[in-house]
This record gives sequence, structure tokens and C-alpha cells, in this order.
Amino acid sequence: MRYKNVSLEQARWRPKPDKWSLLEVINHLWDEEIADFRARLTLMLEDTTKDWLPIDPMGWVIERKYNERDLVESLNGFLNERDASIKWLESLEQPAWDSFKEHPYAGRLSAGDLLTSWIAHDLLHIRQIVNCHLDYYEKESEPFSMSYAKP
Repeated sequence: MRYKNVSLEQARWRPKPDKWSLLEVINHLWDEEIADFRARLTLMLEDTTKDWLPIDPMGWVIERKYNERDLVESLNGFLNERDASIKWLESLEQPAWDSFKEHPYAGRLSAGDLLTSWIAHDLLHIRQIVNCHLDYYEKESEPFSMSYAKP
């Protein structure tokens, strides 16, 4: 099966044993959308006295078998949750972006910090996805070289 010119082989391919595949990144983003950023930002805006919700993004990759999942289902799941997040954000009336809470590792975080981090998290993973595509293309292009295109 292919999705937008990405085969399942490519989606599951890891550039290095310790690097994530495209499928792992997509499923990470899907879980983060639900269990981390939206849930925690909701907590920050509604009741900062509640405890942080427990998450395990690195453990979930293996525990939830991200790399064995269906590519189309994973991508659509993430996109549906992203739509829900955008609708939720748009529905907020005068959110208290300055409300804050102590995080066990990050220290004092405001709701605005968390929203900004959510966007940065996306951008970092977009870069990871692009690099994964590039590494896969380089592997598939052998014996030819991409050196002319690289700075």
C-alpha cells in the first residue's frame, strides 16, 4: 500500500537503529496531540491545581507498536485530532495564556509557553520527517550521489 507516494516499506524504514521511522513520528504526533499538548494545555487553562497527566512518549513508540501500525490510519488519526485541536483552540474565549504551573522537569511553564512549545514540537518533527524522506531517497538512489544538491 502507498500513501502519497510513500510505501509501507519507506514508512517503516529507520535511517539508523536509534532514529524513528516516518510511521513512528506520525504516531508520536498523534499521541502527543491527544495526551500531551491538548490535554496539558486544557489543564493549564482550566485548573492549574490538578497534577500533570502522566505521559511516556519514548516508551509508547515500542509499547504501542507504532512501527507496526497502518500508515493511512495513523496519518488520518493524527489529522483528525489536529482538526479537533484547532477547533478547540479557536473556541477559546480570552484564554489565560499567562496562567502557569510548575513542571517537574521544565520548571515554571505558562499556558503560552506550552502553546509555543506545541508549535515548536511540530516544526522539529516536520524537520525530522523531511530528513527521513531525504535519507530514504539517498539510500534508494545508490549508486548515484546527491552531493551536487547538498551544500
